[in-house]
Amino acid sequence: MKKNILSIILCFIFTTQTFSHTGHYEKINSLKYELFRNNKSIGYHNYEFKREDGYLKVTSVIEFKIRKLGIDLYKYYAVSSEEHKNDQLIKFSSKTDQNKKIKNTEIIFNEKKNKLIISGSENKLSSPKEYPVGTWWNHEIVQAKAQISAISGRIIEQKVTFIGKEELNLYGKTYNALRFNFSSSDESLNDNKKLNTDVWYDEETKIWLKAAFDKTGHWEYRLKSYK
Repeated sequence: MKKNILSIILCFIFTTQTFSHTGHYEKINSLKYELFRNNKSIGYHNYEFKREDGYLKVTSVIEFKIRKLGIDLYKYYAVSSEEHKNDQLIKFSSKTDQNKKIKNTEIIFNEKKNKLIISGSENKLSSPKEYPVGTWWNHEIVQAKAQISAISGRIIEQKVTFIGKEELNLYGKTYNALRFNFSSSDESLNDNKKLNTDVWYDEETKIWLKAAFDKTGHWEYRLKSYK
């Protein structure tokens, strides 16, 4: 009961105090994360923010590899670009290389249909314009009924639960964080398709601080620096 009340309170805070979601990042130029698997550093995930004529463009690069006995067992590299105008996602594209398996996704906002048109590696479909891409940096994802996979373009219906407030220490800095759990609404999905990720956002700035999930090991994204 207490957790449900806290979830309602946090939803109200995010809705009323952060109406302009991308506006919260108007002073952010970059976010840099270190990736860990089983508490061992394996790569990075970096974002760059550029603004011009009312547009916000966010580019992302992620790279990691899993090694054993000096041999690369798994290599992952992905680049993406997303554009927003007046808090609306208008364009997204990504190219992902998962151990030499290439996936491409493109999303365009169709003003006439008032929908997002998705051309993904798995299918082609449309979605409500409010659905964000699951790139985590934009805290509006906390309020969304579903997110769009940045890798495949599939729509992931989600349930978001507020876990609580925590003090988070990262690279010598202390943050007052809000912790949420994102899980798949569809329980019939295969385990490898299900979403089950904990995400932390800074209470004041709404910057994405950390993400953690378990899938063939324990994975974490930790904010290393930002400017």
